[in-house]
Amino acid sequence: MWLPLIGILIGIILGMTLPINIPTAYSSYMSIAVLAALDSVFGGIRASLEKHFEADVFISGFFGNAVLAAGLAYIGDRLNVPIYLCAIFVFGYRLFNNFAQIRRHFLGLLRKRSFIEDNLDK
Repeated sequence: MWLPLIGILIGIILGMTLPINIPTAYSSYMSIAVLAALDSVFGGIRASLEKHFEADVFISGFFGNAVLAAGLAYIGDRLNVPIYLCAIFVFGYRLFNNFAQIRRHFLGLLRKRSFIEDNLDK
Protein backbone atom coordinates (compact mmCIF):
# COMPACT_ATOMS: atom_id res chain seq x y z
CA MET A 1 0.00 0.00 0.00
CA TRP A 2 2.90 2.36 0.70
CA LEU A 3 4.52 2.04 -2.72
CA PRO A 4 1.79 3.97 -4.63
CA LEU A 5 1.68 6.68 -1.95
CA ILE A 6 5.46 7.06 -2.03
CA GLY A 7 5.29 7.26 -5.84
CA ILE A 8 2.68 10.02 -5.65
CA LEU A 9 4.79 12.01 -3.18
CA ILE A 10 7.94 11.62 -5.28
CA GLY A 11 6.02 12.66 -8.39
CA ILE A 12 4.58 15.74 -6.69
CA ILE A 13 7.97 16.78 -5.35
CA LEU A 14 9.68 16.26 -8.73
CA GLY A 15 6.87 18.06 -10.54
CA MET A 16 7.13 21.07 -8.26
CA THR A 17 10.94 21.31 -8.24
CA LEU A 18 11.98 20.46 -11.81
CA PRO A 19 11.67 23.29 -14.34
CA ILE A 20 9.54 21.36 -16.85
CA ASN A 21 7.10 23.46 -18.86
CA ILE A 22 4.43 21.77 -20.93
CA PRO A 23 3.14 23.82 -23.86
CA THR A 24 -0.46 24.93 -23.59
CA ALA A 25 -1.34 22.97 -26.72
CA TYR A 26 -0.57 19.72 -24.86
CA SER A 27 -2.22 20.61 -21.56
CA SER A 28 -5.45 18.76 -22.34
CA TYR A 29 -3.52 15.58 -23.20
CA MET A 30 -1.43 15.80 -20.06
CA SER A 31 -4.40 16.49 -17.80
CA ILE A 32 -6.21 13.41 -19.09
CA ALA A 33 -3.05 11.31 -18.84
CA VAL A 34 -2.58 12.46 -15.23
CA LEU A 35 -6.23 11.65 -14.45
CA ALA A 36 -5.78 8.17 -15.91
CA ALA A 37 -2.56 7.66 -13.95
CA LEU A 38 -4.25 8.78 -10.72
CA ASP A 39 -7.04 6.30 -11.42
CA SER A 40 -4.42 3.55 -11.63
CA VAL A 41 -2.75 4.71 -8.41
CA PHE A 42 -6.02 4.69 -6.47
CA GLY A 43 -6.87 1.32 -8.03
CA GLY A 44 -3.49 0.03 -6.87
CA ILE A 45 -4.09 1.27 -3.33
CA ARG A 46 -7.52 -0.34 -3.33
CA ALA A 47 -6.12 -3.64 -4.64
CA SER A 48 -3.43 -3.53 -1.98
CA LEU A 49 -5.98 -3.04 0.77
CA GLU A 50 -8.05 -5.91 -0.62
CA LYS A 51 -4.89 -8.08 -0.67
CA HIS A 52 -4.85 -8.76 -4.43
CA PHE A 53 -2.32 -6.21 -5.68
CA GLU A 54 -0.21 -7.34 -8.63
CA ALA A 55 2.69 -5.11 -9.65
CA ASP A 56 2.61 -6.07 -13.33
CA VAL A 57 -1.11 -5.27 -13.57
CA PHE A 58 -0.51 -1.94 -11.82
CA ILE A 59 2.43 -0.90 -14.03
CA SER A 60 0.73 -1.92 -17.27
CA GLY A 61 -2.50 -0.19 -16.22
CA PHE A 62 -0.67 2.93 -15.12
CA PHE A 63 1.12 3.50 -18.42
CA GLY A 64 -1.51 1.87 -20.63
CA ASN A 65 -4.37 4.00 -19.27
CA ALA A 66 -2.33 7.19 -19.53
CA VAL A 67 -1.27 6.51 -23.12
CA LEU A 68 -4.76 5.40 -24.14
CA ALA A 69 -6.42 8.46 -22.61
CA ALA A 70 -3.92 10.88 -24.17
CA GLY A 71 -4.25 9.05 -27.50
CA LEU A 72 -8.04 9.32 -27.42
CA ALA A 73 -7.74 13.02 -26.68
CA TYR A 74 -5.34 13.45 -29.59
CA ILE A 75 -7.57 11.54 -32.03
CA GLY A 76 -10.58 13.52 -30.88
CA ASP A 77 -8.65 16.73 -31.34
CA ARG A 78 -7.78 15.80 -34.91
CA LEU A 79 -11.41 14.89 -35.66
CA ASN A 80 -12.80 17.96 -33.88
CA VAL A 81 -14.82 15.65 -31.62
CA PRO A 82 -14.44 16.05 -27.84
CA ILE A 83 -13.59 12.39 -27.17
CA TYR A 84 -11.51 13.47 -24.17
CA LEU A 85 -14.78 14.03 -22.30
CA CYS A 86 -15.36 10.28 -22.35
CA ALA A 87 -11.99 9.70 -20.69
CA ILE A 88 -12.71 12.40 -18.12
CA PHE A 89 -16.03 10.83 -17.17
CA VAL A 90 -14.76 7.25 -17.06
CA PHE A 91 -11.52 7.90 -15.21
CA GLY A 92 -13.17 10.46 -12.94
CA TYR A 93 -15.89 7.96 -12.02
CA ARG A 94 -13.36 5.20 -11.38
CA LEU A 95 -11.14 7.53 -9.36
CA PHE A 96 -13.98 8.57 -7.06
CA ASN A 97 -15.23 4.98 -6.85
CA ASN A 98 -11.79 3.71 -5.81
CA PHE A 99 -11.47 6.55 -3.32
CA ALA A 100 -14.88 5.67 -1.85
CA GLN A 101 -13.83 2.02 -1.45
CA ILE A 102 -10.57 3.06 0.24
CA ARG A 103 -12.47 5.40 2.55
CA ARG A 104 -14.97 2.64 3.43
CA HIS A 105 -12.10 0.28 4.18
CA PHE A 106 -10.53 2.67 6.67
CA LEU A 107 -13.88 3.62 8.21
CA GLY A 108 -14.58 -0.09 8.71
CA LEU A 109 -11.24 -0.48 10.47
CA LEU A 110 -12.00 2.51 12.69
CA ARG A 111 -15.47 1.17 13.54
CA LYS A 112 -14.06 -2.26 14.33
CA ARG A 113 -11.37 -0.73 16.52
CA SER A 114 -13.92 1.48 18.30
CA PHE A 115 -16.24 -1.50 18.82
CA ILE A 116 -13.42 -3.59 20.31
CA GLU A 117 -12.31 -0.75 22.60
CA ASP A 118 -15.90 -0.14 23.76
CA ASN A 119 -16.36 -3.83 24.60
CA LEU A 120 -13.05 -4.01 26.44
CA ASP A 121 -14.09 -1.10 28.67
CA LYS A 122 -17.23 -2.93 29.84
